[in-house]
Amino acid sequence: MELKDRILELSEKYKNDMVNFLRDMIRIPSTSCNEAKVIQRIKEEMMKVGFDEVIVDKMGNILGRIGNGKTVIAMDAHIDTVDVGDSDLWKVDPFEGDLRDGIIYGRGASDQEGGMASMVYAGKIIKELGLEGDYTLYVTGTVMEEDCDGLCWQYIIEQDKIVPDYVVITEPTNLNIYRGHRGRMEMIVTTKGVSCHGSAPERGENAIYKMNPIIQGIEELNNRLKDDEFLGKGTVTVTQIFFKSPSQCAVPDECTIQLDRRLTRGETLESAVQEIKSIKGAEEAIVEVLTYAQPSYTGLVYPTEKYYPTWVIEEDHPLVQAAVKTYTEVFDSEPKVDKWTFSTNGVATMGRFGIPTIGFGPANEVYAHSPMDQIPVVHLVEACKFYALLPQLLIKDK
Repeated sequence: MELKDRILELSEKYKNDMVNFLRDMIRIPSTSCNEAKVIQRIKEEMMKVGFDEVIVDKMGNILGRIGNGKTVIAMDAHIDTVDVGDSDLWKVDPFEGDLRDGIIYGRGASDQEGGMASMVYAGKIIKELGLEGDYTLYVTGTVMEEDCDGLCWQYIIEQDKIVPDYVVITEPTNLNIYRGHRGRMEMIVTTKGVSCHGSAPERGENAIYKMNPIIQGIEELNNRLKDDEFLGKGTVTVTQIFFKSPSQCAVPDECTIQLDRRLTRGETLESAVQEIKSIKGAEEAIVEVLTYAQPSYTGLVYPTEKYYPTWVIEEDHPLVQAAVKTYTEVFDSEPKVDKWTFSTNGVATMGRFGIPTIGFGPANEVYAHSPMDQIPVVHLVEACKFYALLPQLLIKDK
């Protein structure tokens, strides 16, 4: 029996194990900074299936290792989730992991605990078939991604000193191969005024009025931002507005807006900040990039700017080509090579550190963060096949 057929057979064999493991993870609420219990559940599964080493670092990320070869490959799933939102919009219990007609429903099913279930059993298959080669495979369950994508990998690379040669992000791609996405950043703009009694506003300077032309300028800026044939257009929008005032009947002396800035190829933190500063009316405003400094569930604080760089890996890169070859072997068809709409931990692995990175994951990203969060069982099995075979083809063609 060919290697591909042996992998396919075992992936089908462990289908129920993957389903049960995923449903267990869904049953454990694990919003950002509250992942301790789901990390423990993943550790139990990694130990059960025979990983060579399983560690939880000081930030709380779990790293399961197989092999000890020269080339380091990481397959990553963030295992924190967003919250439920309006529970009335859910047709199922978001923390039950309902299985209906071949689909598993619940918070985290698509984004992105499904990827973790498939990776762990790909690791089991690699061990069972003796497919360890001159590579080290890390299967990582990373934390705090929903709050601050990429922070987990900043820590793993800078503090754990694990620097992969290749990374596979297992965020949902609907079983397509993704090779990049726009970056993003979070900024605030603040205007200062002079407060006075609301009965005589001419005595002061209204900070909200001073913000008006800046908001108009931001809307106009959005219309002329750079476009990219593959990644799409950069965008900027006002997402929140705040003010400070001595009372409800006083002219406000401070106004702050928060911006969501999506960055296409060629746009940087510096260029995006300068664009805002150049808007008419912003000459005296304060423009700042926000900082993330929340403690992880272990209590560790690892501050970083809320800047998440754009990244793209070229289609002819050996990692992309190995992924295409793996897909063709597994599915007997040509893959769709595309990009994510949203942001992932690739902003760190490739965006910050230049490590070749691709995406391949079960589930469709349209269900991420929605009350219809779901994943087809067949996707768990198909992704498992891909993850088990990819290291062999990647090393073979290196």
